[in-house]
Amino acid sequence: MTSTERLSITWLGHSTFLLRTPGGTRLLFDPWLLENPSCPDEWKRTPPEVDLVLVTHGHADHMGDAARVARASNATLVAMVELCRWLQRQGVRHVEPMNIGGTITQHRLRITLVEARHSSAWIEDGRPIYLGAPAGFVVTLEDGCTLYFAGDTNVFEDMRLIREQYAPEIAFLPIGDRFTMGPAGAARACDLLGVRQVVPMHYGTYPALTGTPTELRKQIGAHIEVLELRPGETAE
Repeated sequence: MTSTERLSITWLGHSTFLLRTPGGTRLLFDPWLLENPSCPDEWKRTPPEVDLVLVTHGHADHMGDAARVARASNATLVAMVELCRWLQRQGVRHVEPMNIGGTITQHRLRITLVEARHSSAWIEDGRPIYLGAPAGFVVTLEDGCTLYFAGDTNVFEDMRLIREQYAPEIAFLPIGDRFTMGPAGAARACDLLGVRQVVPMHYGTYPALTGTPTELRKQIGAHIEVLELRPGETAE
């Protein structure tokens, strides 16, 4: 199969993104729909049809609807091994468990799990359930373009290694501050990663998440494009 389309990116609020690759594969990152105040109502009512669900860590605002979406689409779910095992108990049939540094191929996409600096647990009956280390994803598309989805993280020096090993062109980075890095940290991450485009995420959902794309633009060089989307908006 040859690439016949451009990459399309739809933001569903917070850190939930629906991507359609040049080869037509539908990826959903960190699905949080029903309880996501930024998610448009039409996306809450009907889960999107997807081929792959990629989950960075076990917090509810990143995997609250992972099992529901994966079951509805019979999609393959890719995540840290402990997280995959837990989601299997929630009825997810097809999982691809991974750990940091590992690479798999799914739907002609190369998917690598990389480090993130955060935490990862699901709260059940008031108690945290450990769901493996937090992570990010590096995904190489059918046309050779590589993107980096950071999940929740602070900036860290080994982002330089991600640049050297994978040379991502697009980075999805949290900017909200308080629970992740803010705009200044994301700007430093762009420098370490060497990307030419950044998609800000994990901001504006609650008042506590104070970082903004405007502040990010002030922090980064003019050679890096900031792709700012409204919830529900699609860009190519």
